[in-house]
Amino acid sequence: MDLVLNSTFRPLLPPEFFNSGRNHNRPFILMRNLNPKPTFSRQTVIVMAQKKPTIEGVGDELNSIASQNLDHAPARRRVRSAFTNIQLQLDHILFKMAPAGIRTEEWYENNSKGQEIFCKSWLPKPGVRIKGALCFCHGYGDTCTFFFEGIAKHIASSGYGVYAIDHPGFGLSEGLHGYVPSFDGVVDNVIEQYKIIKGRPEIRELPCFIFGQSMGGAIALKALLKEPRQWDGIVLVAPMCKIAEDMTPPVPLQKVLIFLSKIIPQAKLVPQKDLADLAFRELKKKEMAPYNVISYSDQTRLKTAVELLNATKYIESHVQEVASPILILHGAADRVTDPQVSQFLYDNASSEDKTLKLYEGGYHCILEGEPDDRILTVLGDIISWLDTRCSLK
Repeated sequence: MDLVLNSTFRPLLPPEFFNSGRNHNRPFILMRNLNPKPTFSRQTVIVMAQKKPTIEGVGDELNSIASQNLDHAPARRRVRSAFTNIQLQLDHILFKMAPAGIRTEEWYENNSKGQEIFCKSWLPKPGVRIKGALCFCHGYGDTCTFFFEGIAKHIASSGYGVYAIDHPGFGLSEGLHGYVPSFDGVVDNVIEQYKIIKGRPEIRELPCFIFGQSMGGAIALKALLKEPRQWDGIVLVAPMCKIAEDMTPPVPLQKVLIFLSKIIPQAKLVPQKDLADLAFRELKKKEMAPYNVISYSDQTRLKTAVELLNATKYIESHVQEVASPILILHGAADRVTDPQVSQFLYDNASSEDKTLKLYEGGYHCILEGEPDDRILTVLGDIISWLDTRCSLK
């Protein structure tokens, strides 16, 4: 689930950054450089403070735990541990109808940069033959430990090994929260981790598919473009693979953003809106989003914004190279990532085996925020597509 993506590409810098008459009702903290005439350096950290909303239905103690600073992985891991059981008890179809007997495993893998990367697997119950593997790339700000838990269990129950990682700087993996210093670095980490995972005995020699949602769709696409022979196909849900013209910042503003990102890359200066209203069609399901307590929902860091924008430009100019079997799923009423972009991908990909499904009235989170019957339909479409491709192997 990806609730803050398109806001990255709305007006990019707060007016007070340029004006001396700052709005003093909005907190502004300048750290490590308190000279009367401030100068920016790589060590300067600018934080636009945001107070986290209270989570309804839990006590003060849990709200206090959830409100702590999540910049670093140990804090995120503590918070996740405190909320795990509560999340699984939410009144959501992904949790309350999760199939029984699914085998799960969690572990950390050190990547080539020395970062601890959180990994998780979901396997069918004992005795069920595994047909193939599905490797997941989550969206911006997200983690594989919340709604995806239910998604993974449903797919695993149909005979698939489902695997997921948290990207560096997100979820339970190490790295500054919400910071993407290099989009290629995220992609390379996905390639590295899933090469290891594909060597696991339960899925060795089986068909392997990469699965990306929203920003994770861009990651999955770029991983596929870098190493197309490593995958038997790709599944994309509301992928971020091209920025609509009306969402692209003007070129002068892009240049300002790029310049600032070189000076203060970690600064949280790119405003964002809470896009839950646009991402979830059902109010009841939208109200569960705050329980995703380790998601990154603060303002977008400057370097992150630049990297996401550059990634979409790259993918847009290389979609014709996508030759693998591809399934694209998108809500037709999505206002976070434009369904016309998925149509663009479908029209321009060179694959001879490509499928596009647009769900009438569907919002961005078609696997989490739609009516129950729609969620089950989308899950069924993914499983049916996988079944057909695996039967050909």
